[in-house]
Formats: sequence, structure tokens, C-alpha cells
Amino acid sequence: MLVKTYNQKGEEVGQTRLPADIFGLSFNSDLVHQIVLSQMSNRRRVIAHTKGRGEVRGGGRKPWRQKGTGRARHGSIRSPLWIGGGVTFGPTKERNFKKVVPIKMKRKALLMVLSDKAKNSLIVLLDQLNLEKAKTKIMVEILGKLPNKGSKIIALPAMDKNIILAARNIPDVKTCQAKDLNALDLLSFKYLIMPKESIKVIKETFLK
Repeated sequence: MLVKTYNQKGEEVGQTRLPADIFGLSFNSDLVHQIVLSQMSNRRRVIAHTKGRGEVRGGGRKPWRQKGTGRARHGSIRSPLWIGGGVTFGPTKERNFKKVVPIKMKRKALLMVLSDKAKNSLIVLLDQLNLEKAKTKIMVEILGKLPNKGSKIIALPAMDKNIILAARNIPDVKTCQAKDLNALDLLSFKYLIMPKESIKVIKETFLK
């Protein structure tokens, strides 16, 4: 598959052939759905936490003696039956939402999403992407000249601090290294923008 290649000024400078073993796969929605669910679960942060009767402060002394008062027996004022007591069956920080899936499945799903973006012309390829200074204004001008309308993820062949700093404050734009691409991030953004060198990194990382 041939795709147009642009420079940083938005000018078409040629065409690049995308390797079929990465960008020519058929789309399996069931596999991609399974992988995306697992990646969303693995990113989930467990925040809600309620205290049980053993965690609530106080209640160390028996409120009254066991017999002879005419009242019901109680061992602690922090029982779930009491106001201010512990919570029964509430959410706790010990919950685990992690899902383990085989690496081959995650790689296959990623390549399927890349192939789908290529088929729908949602990949913008650059001959190179370099910034001398970490200026957001310059990054906005570059992205504005490229053929993309919508959210975008920029896949860099290697760590580039200037590009990361220049793009981090732009709405609906995310930067990452090509070796860290995943199906969830690709599906969360409409366009994939990357220099030609990123294709080599993707091939070396995910075709093993």
C-alpha cells in the first residue's frame, strides 16, 4: 500500500510503501474488543474505599455489660449496626481489575488497528519531524498544515523531548514512542501521525 509522504510544511514530497505484514491485515473486531477491554481494565485506578469495623477509629471497649441491662448485647460501637460504624460489603482498595492476555494477541490487535487506519487514510506520514526548540506555537503550525481534522496521536521513532514538550498542551494531541503503541491509544485518537523512521521501529518491536 502506497501512502503520501509530507514534509513539515505540509507539502507532499513523495510516496512510501507500507509493509503488508503490518498495515495489510484484516480486522477482527472480537479480538480488538477483547484487547481494548483488558487494557482499559489494567489502567483502571481503584479509588473508592470504605472502612470496615476493624478500620474505623474507636469502639475498643464493650459499650455495656453482656447481661442484666435489658438491652441488646453489643461488643463495639463501631459495629456496622451503629451510626459511625464500619461499612458492610463496601468497595475497598483491595479490588483487582487486572487482566492478563497473551503478548501475541496484543500485538496482533495492534497491527489490525494500524491496518484499519491505513485502509481508511487515517495515517499521516512525514519524511521527518524535528523541532529546534520546544515551542507549542511551532508544533501547532506544523499540525495545522498537515491533512488531518480531528484528534491525533504522534508516534515518534525515539524519545524527542522538544516535540513532547511542544505538543503536550495542545488539545486532543498525544505523543508516544512507536515502540509503546497500543490498540487502546490508537482507537482513542482519529489520526496517527508519524515520521517514516517509526515504521522501522514498529516492525522491529512488534514483528518478532
